Amino acid sequence: EKMSRHCTLRVGGPVDAWVAPGTIECLAAVRKFCAEEAIPCRALGSGSNILVLDGGVRGVLLATEKLRGLTFLEPSADDPRTPVLVEAGVSTGKLLSEAMRRSLGGVEFLGGVPGSIGGGMIMNAGTYLGEFKDITVEVACVSEQGKLVHRSHAECGFVYRGSAIPATEVVVSARLLLPPRPREDLERDVSALRQRRKEREPHGVGCAGSFFKNPPGDYAGRLIEACGLKGTRRGDAEISPVHANWLVNVGGAKA
Repeated sequence: EKMSRHCTLRVGGPVDAWVAPGTIECLAAVRKFCAEEAIPCRALGSGSNILVLDGGVRGVLLATEKLRGLTFLEPSADDPRTPVLVEAGVSTGKLLSEAMRRSLGGVEFLGGVPGSIGGGMIMNAGTYLGEFKDITVEVACVSEQGKLVHRSHAECGFVYRGSAIPATEVVVSARLLLPPRPREDLERDVSALRQRRKEREPHGVGCAGSFFKNPPGDYAGRLIEACGLKGTRRGDAEISPVHANWLVNVGGAKA
């Protein structure tokens, strides 16, 4: 299966086997089988912000795109926040829209942010409005041997655009706590973030960004632009002329 079909950059060679389990139990069974047969096995969310080699990927690639369970539970008597059980394949946009419909805050930072919950947990995705670490209580993963592992917030080790969740594990779900907030306040903040991203990001092309993490006290985009690289193009690969921290595939770019 060509990875270029599953990545926002539209770049990448084939993977030997592409598997999209419909349940966490099925995903665990595939992981267990791969471990027993010594077959390389890794996971992929929605394919945003990753670059796959032109030679492709060996072994099995587990896509979490069909794990779409999203359940809002009743708040407890002593905590007004709403518990949310969300599976890894749920898109960031879906979580945001459902939370806003219920007048729940905490996920405003997802306005205009691509991706899925699984990938968002691994990299602690966020914006200036917040990060996943601010709302996550627990993350469930499947180990290489197909065992379900539950990690508390502290055990996830969230840091800026990263976490301590082992690379050998596949995130399959998370438990979040979302505080109540007036819908008009939510819509104001989300609308402002979406407009900001619309003005600062490329559209209509294969792309990924922000691709590089910001160093302390500075911005990766500013540094790239200061080097005179904004708009630089090699073949069909380009540093976006709109924002220097976005990589763009204007047609047939190679890794």
